[in-house]
Parts: sequence; C-alpha cells; structure tokens
Amino acid sequence: MKTEIFEVMEEQEGERLDKFLSIIYPDTSRSFFQKLIKDGGILVNDKVEKSSYRMSFEDVVTIHFPDAAETSIEPEDIPLDILYEDDDLLIVNKPKGMVVHPSAGHFTGTLVNAIMFHCKDSLSGINGEIRPGIVHRIDMDTTGSLIVCKNDISHVNIAEQIKVHSVNRIYEGIVHGNVKDDEGTIEGPIGRHPVERKKMAINERNGKPAITHYKVLERFGNYTYMQFKLETGRTHQIRVHMSSIGHPLLGDGLYSSGKSAFKNLSGQTLHAKTIGFIHPTTQEYMEFHAPLPEYFEKLLSQLKIKQ
Repeated sequence: MKTEIFEVMEEQEGERLDKFLSIIYPDTSRSFFQKLIKDGGILVNDKVEKSSYRMSFEDVVTIHFPDAAETSIEPEDIPLDILYEDDDLLIVNKPKGMVVHPSAGHFTGTLVNAIMFHCKDSLSGINGEIRPGIVHRIDMDTTGSLIVCKNDISHVNIAEQIKVHSVNRIYEGIVHGNVKDDEGTIEGPIGRHPVERKKMAINERNGKPAITHYKVLERFGNYTYMQFKLETGRTHQIRVHMSSIGHPLLGDGLYSSGKSAFKNLSGQTLHAKTIGFIHPTTQEYMEFHAPLPEYFEKLLSQLKIKQ
C-alpha cells in the first residue's frame, strides 16, 4: 500500500474533497476517489470525511492507495489482428465469435486472454485492480475495431471520452427488409428486457438514453446494407434499435424472429468499421478503419448476385 499526504493550499479552500483529489491526480478518475473515501482510505486531519466535505486552508489529507490486485485471468497465446499500437494503446480488429472479457461459459479464448499475453506487464491498474485495458466492448459476434489501453493515464482519458460521447464510432451491418428512408435517427432509451433477461429492449421507464444515426449504403431487395453512427453506446444498441423499427440485423437470433436464408451464418451481421478519438498523450485526433471480415464480403457478393 502506498500512502501520500498533502496540505491544503489557500487557493484550494472550499473545494469538495473528491474534486480536490481529482485535481491533484488528473490521471485518476473522480469516481475512484469517491469509492476510496467511502472505504475509509482517505483521511482529513486523521478523520474520515464524506466526498462532499469542503476543504479548509491547512487541512492535512492522507491518502492510502490500495495495491493493485492480481487478476486471475490467464494469458493465452492467441493471434491478434492489430491495426495500430504504441506505448499507450492498441487498436484491435476483433474477429467474429470471440468474447471480449471472460464471463460465465467463456473463461478462455477471450480477447482479454490474448491481450494479457501480448501486453505482458503493460496493463492498466484502475481502481486497485489490474485490468487489461478494456474501456469498451462489442458483442461476441460483432467484429471490428476496439481500443485497448496499456496504462492508467490512457484508460482514464479514453473512458472519459467515451463517457461524454466524443469517440467516433461507425458500424456497418446488413438488416432484414428494405429500409424506406435513405437516412434517419432512432431515439429510444435502452434497458434490460422486463421478461427475457438475456435481451435488452427500449424501456421508457428504466432505460438509459440511446441515439443511433443510420444511413443506407445499398439495397438488395429484402435486405439493406447500412451504416450506423453511435451517439451513445448502450448494450446491444444497434441491434435493439433496428429491431424496434422492423429491420433486425441479418443473423441476429436474439432480436429477429425470422430464420436466415443464409446457411452457416452465426450471429448478427455487424461490424465496428471506424473508431476515432483524441490520443491521450499527443492530443491529436486519430481514426482507424477495420476492413470488413471475409464472411461479410461474401454475403455482400451473394446479395448482389441475387439482386
């Protein structure tokens, strides 16, 4: 455990305790300090205070930083399709059928297992737990670009960009039916389905705001090739929104009642094509494009032939 002690300066008087700490440590999230305060890891004049405590001149703040706990996830030598890599982060093109993070039924063979092997000791340790840089996820059967952070500074920075919806995320997918409008926007709060717990749904009562902008790229009779730009990033957002307007994604067994005419198609036809963000160190905008997977290209060729 690491302990650090600070004395409050005159110009810092009146600041909330949690904000005071986030100013001193700009690369550590305010929510981390709020939890640490709640757990008694931060003392003001040797007393436990709340996050809302207002600082006084010459207050003495003692911070007990917890040691990063070792993760139980085992590194695995799994090949990665890396679109970009530097000392702060890497952009991975995730294949179809790969789970991002270990969970029930998926303890091995995940993207995290592969990242643990590739990055070795270059991993973030946010909130006192070593985490292999995962700041956002895509579904198992969704392919495409994903940001992986190698250190705490990058992790906090990218997480904040995602939180304020400034990361540029563009997907491509094939949906059932002929979408009428060339472009449009779907707005509908997304939350857990009230009955089917594996599903998400538009939930006006308990859902979080969700906005998807779409554009038709090409029409193939009973199918439409589309682009989706996320303004928010809710679980299953594109899948739920497209299903809600009667155009579920091709291959999506969870949100589509119809059977696919394409044999051997597993899971939704959805690809995270583009991801753009401000680099945490250079502060320059960077954008990466993951090429369409082979199965997706073949589907488009089949649809063009059938047209």
